[in-house]
Amino acid sequence: MNPDHGPLIYEGKAKRIFGSQKLEQVFIEFKNDATAFNALKHSELEGKGRLNCQISSCLFELLESEGVRTHYLGIANDTWMVAKRVQVIPLEVVLRNVATGSLCRETPIQPGTELEPALLDFYYKDDGLGDPLLTEARLKILGLVTPDQLLQIEQLARRVNELLTSFFEKVDLLLVDFKLEIGVNDAGELLLADEISPDTCRIWDKRSIDSNKRILDKDRFRKDLGGVVEAYEEILKRVQGATSNPRFYK
Repeated sequence: MNPDHGPLIYEGKAKRIFGSQKLEQVFIEFKNDATAFNALKHSELEGKGRLNCQISSCLFELLESEGVRTHYLGIANDTWMVAKRVQVIPLEVVLRNVATGSLCRETPIQPGTELEPALLDFYYKDDGLGDPLLTEARLKILGLVTPDQLLQIEQLARRVNELLTSFFEKVDLLLVDFKLEIGVNDAGELLLADEISPDTCRIWDKRSIDSNKRILDKDRFRKDLGGVVEAYEEILKRVQGATSNPRFYK
């Protein structure tokens, strides 16, 4: 049963955001849509929305327990999250611990190269432009964030990386890379927003040495490897085994 939400505010490729009777809150519905290459590839995968909602909720609660401020308030049911209303900065913040994907296509860096310290990249969030990589000079020209906010975002991203890398290590998972989005609340404070799931992270199974079988993230869909839902279920099983069940918001 869907929660008693307000009107649709925004619909993205993987989620819908609805208003609430409380102006400072929103309801987020996780969809079963699977997309890649800026939605040029699309499919419906039964159960995917539930898995991403549950994984994200557990990881948000884990981060909050370590002092990371997020937009997360709780879950309304298996596929709906309740969150603080924020203005999302049109910036994709990407942390890379191991070289793969676009980094290897665009540079001579060999796949599998460990990156120490983790490589931090910023992309302009705009599907029409192909989410281009931003230099520091371009960030300054666009004026998306102040210098102080940029420093806060880098510190936040590296703290999240530190916490998630350590957590996943304990359940035999390798956090290869991941994307974060940052929101600003009415008080001008930066909060971790969006989701943290196999849709936004590359996660490899350390129990497997096979280069394809170890993939437990959206790359299974991108590369037509199959078993996407099964891979997400494996991540949820390990995450839930090391955390408490996500809290329901009332």
